Amino acid sequence: MLTDTISECKVNHMVNKNLLNEIFGALAGEPRRDIIALLQSGPRSMTELATPLDMSLPLLHKHVKVLEQAGLISRRKVGREQRVSLEPSTLSNAQEWIESHRKFWNQQLDDLEVFITRKNGEV
Repeated sequence: MLTDTISECKVNHMVNKNLLNEIFGALAGEPRRDIIALLQSGPRSMTELATPLDMSLPLLHKHVKVLEQAGLISRRKVGREQRVSLEPSTLSNAQEWIESHRKFWNQQLDDLEVFITRKNGEV
């Protein structure tokens, strides 16, 4: 059982390695996490993002580009405006990776607890 869980984690990690590196790399910057947080309430224009972040449009464009390359957001032109939207399916990839590792470590800790309990003669 332990070997199966470890193998599953390794396979999942190998398959999604580049995607996960892009996602977690993009989320490493606080301004980019702030952009993601603002987009949770719906699409916004670049100006609507820049204002609450107190960020210049050129700097915002750099952060948006990183998030877009990671697949976390998308941009589309509406008239003279660029509208930015969250791509929640990409975030779900990161969530699945975190969840698989959470399950793995919870199982390891449960197994350790059983081992210690048995060793101490409490069972």
